[in-house]
Parts: sequence; structure tokens; C-alpha cells
Amino acid sequence: MTPEAKEISVKLASVRAACERAPAGPQKAAALKHYRLAELAQSEENDTEMYRQLDAAKQALA
Repeated sequence: MTPEAKEISVKLASVRAACERAPAGPQKAAALKHYRLAELAQSEENDTEMYRQLDAAKQALA
């Protein structure tokens, strides 16, 4: 696994864990929506969009 791929994997796992730990409600729903979009962008190899969506997910939980 390349260092970049490992970084992406760690970031996805970190945001997913934060989403799962969040209490139920609109913030969690918004964060999960952004997380799913980040996964989709990652599968399409669109790193820019993936990072944007991961940041949006973190922001939704703040």
C-alpha cells in the first residue's frame, strides 16, 4: 500500500468512526451523507472531491 493510499484509508476510517460515535440526529445524518459521497468519490478516484466531502462530514459533526 502506498503512503498516499494509507493516508486516504486512515482518513476515511477516522471520519467513519466519528460518524458512528455521533448521537442520532440531523448532524449525524448530514455527516453520514457527506461520508457516503466521499466513499463514492474515492471509488471514482476523485481525491479532491473525496477530501472535500470528508471535510464537510467533519464540519457537520462540529
